[in-house]
Amino acid sequence: MGDIMFRLRLYCLCLLAALFLSSLGCANDSTGQGGAVFNEIPELRGIKPDKPVKIKLKRSVKGAYSWDINGDDADKVIQADKRLREALEVESSTN
Repeated sequence: MGDIMFRLRLYCLCLLAALFLSSLGCANDSTGQGGAVFNEIPELRGIKPDKPVKIKLKRSVKGAYSWDINGDDADKVIQADKRLREALEVESSTN
């Protein structure tokens, strides 16, 4: 029983020490130096990530494939269509 109480007190003491040390690390510095400064670059504000091309692949009862491709960038839509056609040609030639 004494060993359990000793471990409990030791655990509480370690926990209090960890809380105390973490509060010292988070305290404001009175030297006048601020923390980390994040500068926002105005050129990056206008850049938006590319939206992916969305493909709905359909298979008919006869086993033929068709698809609907949607996207904002016409070049990417054409490239996706070309890749699908090539992939399906390779698959049909191997069968």
